[in-house]
Order: sequence, then structure tokens, then C-alpha cells
Amino acid sequence: MSAVSLPVVTPDSVLELLDSVTDPEIPSLSIRDLGIVRSVHVDTLGKDTHVVVTISPTYSGCPASRVIEADIREAIERAGIGNVSVKHQLNPPWTTDWITESGKQHLREAGIAPPACWASDPAANDAEIECPHCGSCNTRVLAGFGSTPCKALWHCTDCFEPFDYFKPH
Repeated sequence: MSAVSLPVVTPDSVLELLDSVTDPEIPSLSIRDLGIVRSVHVDTLGKDTHVVVTISPTYSGCPASRVIEADIREAIERAGIGNVSVKHQLNPPWTTDWITESGKQHLREAGIAPPACWASDPAANDAEIECPHCGSCNTRVLAGFGSTPCKALWHCTDCFEPFDYFKPH
């Protein structure tokens, strides 16, 4: 791919570049919509620009973290910025509360039910999980873990389709 130089490198212009970086496990979902991008810092000294992107992985030890780091670097380097650092911020830990509304819609479109409640609400109940295929709440859990540790496997008793549910945490 050819490089596309940014006229002016700002945190906002870098954030726009990061819209093209997707979660390797859910390619229809950008890392911004997933809520793992915590901050972007740009230092410019003369002609040299250094970009620092801080991310919070969905959980510590997430196997996709290294791929996401490489994809972040590649997206920013394609814009002509060669000095890129990616930092991990584990505190506060990532929460599904940080998934954007657009991200939740992308999850549904990918056949994954988004969290049914706010993880930050101690009284929250995720008992009514909506099927991403037909919208029914006649669903039941099949297994506590789905295709990844952050998802559970559910089944819709109306359309009979299995689906992943992104567990609130």
C-alpha cells in the first residue's frame, strides 16, 4: 500500500487513522468502537513526529494485543509517520461499558449480541439477552465461554440459531 501523508498530525487525525484498525477477532469492529484506545499523544520536534497510542486490552494476556499493536503501527506508518509507540494501560481495566453505540451495532451485524447491561452497574442483570439474528429475548446460555474468553455461547429458542454474547465486564 502506498503512504498517505497527513498534512498536519494531530491526535484527532491519528484517531481517524485508527478507525481503520479492526479487532482481529471481530473484523467488523474498529478498536475505537471497541473502546480500547485510551489516548493519542503527538510530539513534533522540527520535522520529526512521534505518536504514542495508549490502549487498554480487553483483558490482560489477550492474544490479539500484539496483532492490534502491529496494525496500529502499520496504519500510522502508512500516513508517513515512522516513529510510533504503543503503550498498554491496564488501570483502569477495560470494560464493555466503553464499547460505543456504533460498536454495539457492528457486533449485532456480525451475529454477536452486545452486552445487555452496563458492567459498571452493580444491580445490572444480563438475563434478557437479545438474539442478534431475530431480536428475540427467548434465549438461553449454552456455555460460559464462546469463541473467545470474553464471550459466552448462547442459543435462541425462536430462530434456533446459536450466537456469541459479549459478556459485560
